[in-house]
Amino acid sequence: MKTIKGPGIFLAQFAGDAAPFNSLETIADWVAGLGYKGIQIPSWDGRLFDLEKAATSQTYCDEVKGLLADKGLEITELSTHLQGQLVAVHPAFDAQFDGFAPASVHGNPVARQEWAVQQLKHAAKASANLGLKAHASFSGAFAWPYFYPWPARPAGLVEDAFDELARRWKPILDVFDENGVDVAYEIHPGEDLHDGVTFEMFLERVGNHPRANILYDPSHFVLQQLDYLAFIDIYHERIKCFHVKDAEFRPNGRSGVYGGYQSWVDRPGRFRSLGDGQVDFAGIFSKMAANDFDGWAVLEWECALKHPEVGAAEGAPFIDRHIIKVTEHAFDDFAAGGADRALNARLMGIG
Repeated sequence: MKTIKGPGIFLAQFAGDAAPFNSLETIADWVAGLGYKGIQIPSWDGRLFDLEKAATSQTYCDEVKGLLADKGLEITELSTHLQGQLVAVHPAFDAQFDGFAPASVHGNPVARQEWAVQQLKHAAKASANLGLKAHASFSGAFAWPYFYPWPARPAGLVEDAFDELARRWKPILDVFDENGVDVAYEIHPGEDLHDGVTFEMFLERVGNHPRANILYDPSHFVLQQLDYLAFIDIYHERIKCFHVKDAEFRPNGRSGVYGGYQSWVDRPGRFRSLGDGQVDFAGIFSKMAANDFDGWAVLEWECALKHPEVGAAEGAPFIDRHIIKVTEHAFDDFAAGGADRALNARLMGIG
């Protein structure tokens, strides 16, 4: 068994224009002071990181690693959640997702996708230059607007959508393979890869690609009412990243899983700060340890109620308490009698 690394923190929800959140050095000081050991970097945020430079300059990557090492920090993974989303965009979301890309490609879905694909290729090379083994991203979506089949979906619509999704991602996955890095798709509503079944549909279409893997975040499964512990049993070999995020689902007589278009505060399913929701983290960390997950436990803070800085301060000790330092020997080794084949045969009555 292996011990999970951590605690780590995803910086996307904390980066901003005011100090200490507006540069990598100052935000690193802040998270180190809270007790974090790793940071997951949103690669699209130029205030913190230059993705293209990291893809082309080993010197830059070494400088970033050195800056963080001086503060007792490591990079857990790079993230291309926003760029990955733009690999596959349904036209219904074109205007909204333009904001994820540079102004030069706004209103031009083809150019926007080409930009996103190049960003993913940069991320593969940058991850390799940084010595990282996994990368966090989204899959994008063509079929999501049709997830509830009314009116009835035309025959083959979902299959065609996943065929196209796989066609777009296969060359990207090949680049990650060339660089020795796994792509860990966050299994997430709004993405075509939003549960185990859809991940399997995609995996089959990319030929069970070794670099097509999973970012495990139990909060999204609570909101779907999916068994997030059984998910680990089924897919543990493909889980390469882990977001530690809490959630709760409290249905009522007025709304349930779909939320009634309400704000996050009022939805029956909502994200919470660690320890304030319903996720069984003791069970999750136990299964992760039993299945040899040796990646990072990374806080992703998203809470409808609590202040983010409070959530971040509470997150490091929460994760640290849940990390299981795995045992190197069985608890009853002291009573072991050693190997004795003759004794074994006698005990079975076959000697």
